[in-house]
Amino acid sequence: MKNQLFLLAVTMMGCALQGSAESVQAFRANITGGGGDSGKCTIEVEVDDTAEVEVSGAEGRIRTLSGGPSIWRRFQCTSPLPRNAVDFRFRGIDGRGRVELIRDPRNAGGRAVIRIEDPKGGREGYTFDLEWRGGGGYPGGGGGNHYPVAEAMNVCKNAVRERARQDYGVKDVEFTNINRDDNAGRNDSIVGTFDGRSGRNRDRYSFSCSVNFRNGNVRSVDVRRR
Repeated sequence: MKNQLFLLAVTMMGCALQGSAESVQAFRANITGGGGDSGKCTIEVEVDDTAEVEVSGAEGRIRTLSGGPSIWRRFQCTSPLPRNAVDFRFRGIDGRGRVELIRDPRNAGGRAVIRIEDPKGGREGYTFDLEWRGGGGYPGGGGGNHYPVAEAMNVCKNAVRERARQDYGVKDVEFTNINRDDNAGRNDSIVGTFDGRSGRNRDRYSFSCSVNFRNGNVRSVDVRRR
């Protein structure tokens, strides 16, 4: 009997550990670039019962508090959420349950936390916006008013994909090299190469982006077939 109880306890502990491992899902924002000193993130998730979404910089985490595992669907931002935004606004867009901001990033070191409570059975989609003005220093990005290089590269990649599609009809882009240009006078440039497929042809391309490293705006982008 004792052995049976011990095996049952071990089994239950293993299930609990497995459940907790699945209760948190991380997701990284798709940075598309923005303008001026304002920014916006649009987030879409699916929740079954109760969950909390945390956003810090360009990183997101959704933690399932009860019900089935929550799922990220979309996390798109014009720039990472800054640590010290001058103005911040949360706006719920879609969802049948309760969605509220429980931690304002202006008072939490740049971390925004949103709690979602879905009252009905089954998973439901929820969409909300985070909007801000001013601020600088992205969590994990080195502080100050400088845009993180990794995020600038993501913005550049998106701009390159769009230019390749417009100029060469490329739909399948695979980056093979990307770096910040260290040449004198070119510190705002990101350069690299990618392979692109257009129809049945697959070619090698080179590119360069001029990026404003204060706000992440792409000033210009050039793509050339090699």
